[in-house]
Amino acid sequence: MKPTVRQVLTDPVHLLAFGLGSGLSPFAPGTMGTLATVPLVAAAWLLPLWPRVALGVLLLAGGTWICGESARRLGEHDYGGIVMDEIAAFYLLMLMLPASWFWMAAAFVMFRIFDIAKPWPIGALDRRVNGGFGIMLDDVVAALLAALVLQLGRIAWNTLA
Repeated sequence: MKPTVRQVLTDPVHLLAFGLGSGLSPFAPGTMGTLATVPLVAAAWLLPLWPRVALGVLLLAGGTWICGESARRLGEHDYGGIVMDEIAAFYLLMLMLPASWFWMAAAFVMFRIFDIAKPWPIGALDRRVNGGFGIMLDDVVAALLAALVLQLGRIAWNTLA
């Protein structure tokens, strides 16, 4: 069932699952949710490593529950407006890369490509694993693959330079 704007903005579970409303976008809600993560990542750059990692763990663990509970309340697995999975996964991706605007832009593009195209194993996980864990898992794998590609590109660039 498609939630109303009021439903999302007044229910704390939906509010968090929908990325403080970014998932309400009628155009590319996953991309809007990822974009909404940019200020969070930039603010986290100001922190030492351990609080950044702790926040990542909180986003993954709490986000898994939030995604599952929001989907359960909506009666639809991985409803498009649920973007906490993109938020947690993109945040995780940025923990694996240098803290810079260049790397954030590259990570944004690479993550969105993997999340939208869903190459193996992302698509298989998306279809086969249910609940909050399933909603989160395919995005986390997309982030890990994006990190792998970006780090390999970084190594290749440094080798050739």
